[in-house]
Amino acid sequence: MPLALLALAIGAFGIGTTEFVIMGLLPQVAGDFGVSIPTAGLLVTGYALGVVIGAPLMTVLGTKVSRKRMLMVLMGLFIAGNLLSAVAPVFPVMLIGRVVASLAHGAFFGIGSVVAAELVAPQKKAGAIAMMFTGLTVANVVGVPLGTLIGQQIGWRVTFGIVAVLGVIGLAGIGKLVPEVPKPEGVHLRHELAAFKNAQVLLAMAMTVLGFGGVFAAITYIAPMMTHVAGFADGSVTWLLVLFGLGMVGGNLIGGKFADRALMPMLYVSLGALAVVLALFTLTAHNKIAAAVTIALIGALGFATVPPLQKRVLDQAHGAPTLASAVNIGAFNLGNALSAWLGGMVIAAGFGYTAPNWVGAVLAAAALLLAVLSAALERRDTKPGAALTSDAPALPEAARH
Repeated sequence: MPLALLALAIGAFGIGTTEFVIMGLLPQVAGDFGVSIPTAGLLVTGYALGVVIGAPLMTVLGTKVSRKRMLMVLMGLFIAGNLLSAVAPVFPVMLIGRVVASLAHGAFFGIGSVVAAELVAPQKKAGAIAMMFTGLTVANVVGVPLGTLIGQQIGWRVTFGIVAVLGVIGLAGIGKLVPEVPKPEGVHLRHELAAFKNAQVLLAMAMTVLGFGGVFAAITYIAPMMTHVAGFADGSVTWLLVLFGLGMVGGNLIGGKFADRALMPMLYVSLGALAVVLALFTLTAHNKIAAAVTIALIGALGFATVPPLQKRVLDQAHGAPTLASAVNIGAFNLGNALSAWLGGMVIAAGFGYTAPNWVGAVLAAAALLLAVLSAALERRDTKPGAALTSDAPALPEAARH
């Protein structure tokens, strides 16, 4: 694997850390600014919405510059947002800092996926994408627990300052190691937008929303589930999340390896197994050991879908993949927001803290059905003598080479 992937992984590590570390620091932030915990929770919501909006926005704005230069601009935004959060004198300023940092998230992973795939041979594309996303998964094993500990012991502002330094390292690495990949000639914004007329692209994004939504339906409410149902102490939740992160790392690497060999079968297995494990979590959540094992499995199976889904979008949006790739990253966050809302609804309705697991199982099963439908449509369209069914207009000759 090219050394340039390390620079992308470092940037991904910083982004993953800043996205999730705030969840463990909400009490400290709320106390310092004199706001309630629900109000401080806007720092999580604002970040997620910033990712959904920023992914297409920043990608469109970057169509006029090289991908390497845009990656450097995005890391600059990330650094500025985290520095603003670290020195924010009042809560609204910190919220602005979080949104600024989030604008880099979707476009970085979207453009980074395209760059990573172009750095390697065709049969290694999913593995390269997985290598970049390893930075995000390792952030949940190392960055988030360590950042939470530093924030609780020294101060949350120090945590965000360190994350900004990680951004500087990522920026320097991209500038030094990532080659200048020329933009494909003849591909313009209208070609990028045309990819969304392709039913296969939309199906892949819907799989992303539902599949990853299944993971976060359960994980969003892991703290009350583990303390009230499994009987863990409050302090154990951090280490349970480390188990989840370890599962993410393993699943991401396995998903990248096997997606290069058999992409759709990999999706069938991971989504099907995820639906079953989430359903079983309603039972295993009552036992400490079984719950811990299940949490690791959810992380592994959930992130085993990431490289194949991202590669699926790149493959189906061939010729103009950058915007579709970035929007698919926003789809992950949309799935997170949707599943957290649905999980909260079933808890509020009185079904108990394990009820979100059923929500997650249904979402993962729905994603599996979409995968089967997508493959069936693809087989139909590639039968001998079948008419070309892509709705996307033909690209200029230069864009196809």
